[in-house]
Amino acid sequence: MAAILSDVEIKGTKVPLIFEENKALPIVSMQIVFQNSGQLSSKKDGLVSLSAALLNEGTKKSGSVGYAAKLDDKAISISSYAGRENFVIVLNCLKSEFKSAVSLLEELLKDPNYTDDALSKVKMQKLGWLEQKKSDFDYQGALTLRQNIFEGSALAREYEGTPKSIKSISLDEIKDFIHSHLGYNNAIMVIGGDLKLDDAKSITKNILLLLPHVDPKILPKIKASDKEIIKYNHNSDTQQAYIYFGAPFDFDYSSNEQYKAKVMEYILGGGGFGSRIMEEIRVKRGLAYSAYASLQRTKSASYLSGYLQTKLENEDKAKELIKEVIRDFITNGITQKELDEAKEFLVGSEALRVETLSQRLNRAFDDYYHGRPLGFSAEQNKLIQSVTLKEMNEFIASHKEITKLSFGIVTKK
Repeated sequence: MAAILSDVEIKGTKVPLIFEENKALPIVSMQIVFQNSGQLSSKKDGLVSLSAALLNEGTKKSGSVGYAAKLDDKAISISSYAGRENFVIVLNCLKSEFKSAVSLLEELLKDPNYTDDALSKVKMQKLGWLEQKKSDFDYQGALTLRQNIFEGSALAREYEGTPKSIKSISLDEIKDFIHSHLGYNNAIMVIGGDLKLDDAKSITKNILLLLPHVDPKILPKIKASDKEIIKYNHNSDTQQAYIYFGAPFDFDYSSNEQYKAKVMEYILGGGGFGSRIMEEIRVKRGLAYSAYASLQRTKSASYLSGYLQTKLENEDKAKELIKEVIRDFITNGITQKELDEAKEFLVGSEALRVETLSQRLNRAFDDYYHGRPLGFSAEQNKLIQSVTLKEMNEFIASHKEITKLSFGIVTKK
């Protein structure tokens, strides 16, 4: 059966439950998504990701190793991670172990491993990760672009943390973040697998009753800059130019014209070989091994972002060519051949995007989270199939703002 939307009442709050019963395999998958509690919800860089890391260290009673052993014994996976907008706890297990898995999750929520040893461990891991990122020029390029096009906003921050901010985070700060951001009233439950809806509702209630009521958080709306600024990150160790580019894309995440944005994105730079950017940058001129662009459409921001890597001596040529390709794309639009090929791929590959339970649950969540009805994506595919060349070129021409490109470039001086 397809995913459905239900709800569970917790202390007067109706908590949304996205559910799919599927008996194809004897498994159960569950996510608790805490809205507006991701990386952008804290002003202290690294606090959210460190909080998620600490929840992955098991319980205070069992310790990290003891709790992990309990999970391994029954092939249960329980993990936490922080995205930009949301904080997520994920549980996966066999149907036969679901009761044990829920019990272990309840243990974790009641007794997180709030110890100095656990905090020291996750700090050390994060500091090691940050040290590695100093020589990860893709990471540095993406960060440089964000700092450029989102200057002064939450998206410009090093929200994964800096060595200084990570070292300064205390156990009390993590406790406070978890207690003030992970509540029953900002949760969305996503459950699927070999179980009944009534069972999913009962489990949802038992788990969420362990959580506090939290003050609602408002996600900031962030607009990408149209100032066409180039920001450099000079590094003497790089042997290539890492060119990241971005621009505003004035498009609402809840728009019914998502299908047009999807086609536009695919043809411009999301479709690999055959996309405009790949064709011009790699195939015709050999300036890069790969080059792409995507249209980010989230609650917090909507913008064009793209990337290519090229020889140092080709940096200026590649940068100017990106500008030229996007200007031409907006001015002259696409061809019927490009549209037909995009339709063939996007519609034809749809089955591969809803093949697994987790894919279907994630898509259902994405529809709900962005204020769209479940099944919205399937309806969009019908619209992709029927959209005309004239309609697409009118849509593309209306988004001249994506020509206002700014760059974040890692290169030598």
